Amino acid sequence: MFMGQFNHNIDPKGRIIIPAKFREKLNETVIATKGFDGCISVYSTEEWESFLTSLNKLPTNRMDARKHIRVIVGSASECEFDKQGRINLPSNLLKEAGVSKECVVIGSLDHIEIWAKDRWDSYYESASEDFEEIAEKLEMGEKDV
Repeated sequence: MFMGQFNHNIDPKGRIIIPAKFREKLNETVIATKGFDGCISVYSTEEWESFLTSLNKLPTNRMDARKHIRVIVGSASECEFDKQGRINLPSNLLKEAGVSKECVVIGSLDHIEIWAKDRWDSYYESASEDFEEIAEKLEMGEKDV
């Protein structure tokens, strides 16, 4: 499980250091793809296979399912860690996510998300304002301890 938030920079070659806390849970190859809400999603190869299995269950006779599969799988790229713990992200993903220098790497349960810092700050502020209301809608309550 991935959790936490880390501020990092993308270098001019499109490389980013993945936090050691996250690298410990990953193999030497990860999958980067278009994420939701304007981020880049990064999956371990095991989680990616699980994700593909769920996508494969979508009814491909439905246009929305085909679009979703094509965008997610079509934008996916294998990325290998270098000796400094960096991955080289494809320029198309960086451009689409608006990531050029400052970025935020967050844990999101089964995957990692990479956000442009300004986009993350705006998203987080907005989501935080509605945090309790969203929890109620999702029927999220305090867990029994």
